[in-house]
Amino acid sequence: MKTEAPYILVVDDEPDIRQLVSEILEDEGYAVAVAENALSAKVLKENRRPDLILLDIWMPDTDGITLLKSWVADDKSLCPVVMMSGHGSVETAVEATRLGAYDFLEKPLSLAKLLLVVKRALEAGQLKNENAGLRMQLGVDVEPVGKSIAVERIKEQLRRLAQHDARLLLVGEAGAGKEMYARYLHNQSAHRQGPFVDVAVGSIAPENSAVEFFGKEDGGKIYQGLLEQAHGGTLFLGEVIGMDTETQKRLLSALESSSFLRVGGSEAVRVDFRVIASTRVRLEEEVKAGRFRQDLFYLLNEVGLEIIPLREHSEDIPALLSFYVDFFVNQEKLPFRRFSMAAQNFLRNYPWPGNVRELKNLVQRLMILGVGNDIELDEVKTALGSVAQNTRDLSAIPEFFNKPLKEAREHFEKAYLEYHFDKAGGSVAKLADAIGMERTHLYRKLHSLNIKL
Repeated sequence: MKTEAPYILVVDDEPDIRQLVSEILEDEGYAVAVAENALSAKVLKENRRPDLILLDIWMPDTDGITLLKSWVADDKSLCPVVMMSGHGSVETAVEATRLGAYDFLEKPLSLAKLLLVVKRALEAGQLKNENAGLRMQLGVDVEPVGKSIAVERIKEQLRRLAQHDARLLLVGEAGAGKEMYARYLHNQSAHRQGPFVDVAVGSIAPENSAVEFFGKEDGGKIYQGLLEQAHGGTLFLGEVIGMDTETQKRLLSALESSSFLRVGGSEAVRVDFRVIASTRVRLEEEVKAGRFRQDLFYLLNEVGLEIIPLREHSEDIPALLSFYVDFFVNQEKLPFRRFSMAAQNFLRNYPWPGNVRELKNLVQRLMILGVGNDIELDEVKTALGSVAQNTRDLSAIPEFFNKPLKEAREHFEKAYLEYHFDKAGGSVAKLADAIGMERTHLYRKLHSLNIKL
């Protein structure tokens, strides 16, 4: 995917300054928009989020300091703003930087200083966005945890998919990690520098969905919807079955044309983003039942990938436990605790109805409420509650249950024969009668299993 040129908004009431600065920046390869006053600057900023704003202080309608103050108050993700003034003073510069301006340029503008400040401000803005993304994702940007064949296969498929822009539908049980794998794909793709917009589709009320997804225009003010916010990045539609039919129809049109109208708007908004959707139910069945549009299903399901439940790759559970212990130590400053081997073995046989999400919550609960360095089996059972009572206690399970079938069979036969041999008082004849085996075959079996007569 071709990287878009940084977009710079130049706000100045002097036509000569607007023309000079825009020509200089365009010659350097930047995309530039110009505004002659605060009102047009607000409209341009809402229509397309700039990467940098060059803002004059003295303007006829609203001064730049007042405009900066309102933007800082309303927009927590505001891009860097560089103030410009031909009547500057130390006090004005200090006030601007105190309010959040990145830098201050005096007129007449120095070409060399302008380009240097623009370059540094854009770099600072990019770093700020990356750090914000890391904070927002709270560590889920790391590679999905697990070395099982199943997890490695999914990661390899996602790495291959990352080289293309095909839409992806992730299918799997609630809590199985569909969002985590979606983020992993995003981070491997050409869209990784853009936003990852996570949409919990079912949490959006039908009466609000049009505005939430497509934004609105009202009285000159523009509200950017989720599709617009995802421009240049990835739009993750979590549990799409929760989408009402009217939004399905509008989303289909938007994805087919890569454009849409805001609610109350008259001009098409063009967008470019990767779409990943997820579902815990088979959408084919929902299509047959008339609850989901067939054409939207085909559009979202260009590639389908199944995310298996945790119980089907239980060998990854010790690594997941260790990962989330470290996660909560680092993120929430909780005291370190370790799971005992008995607790780990028990959890490998636990059914995990809530999948990875349940495991994460369990670790957090045990680290907050528990005491001592070790997390023992009884503490785990108490934390899991009634579900754990129906889970087989691994302490009562022979160790050979975890071995390959051939080795497990040999261990079982040896334990079985030794048990009945002791009951028979060491008599091979009585043993043969008890287990129903011909004596000649029994001798061979006892010898092969190294059972001393």
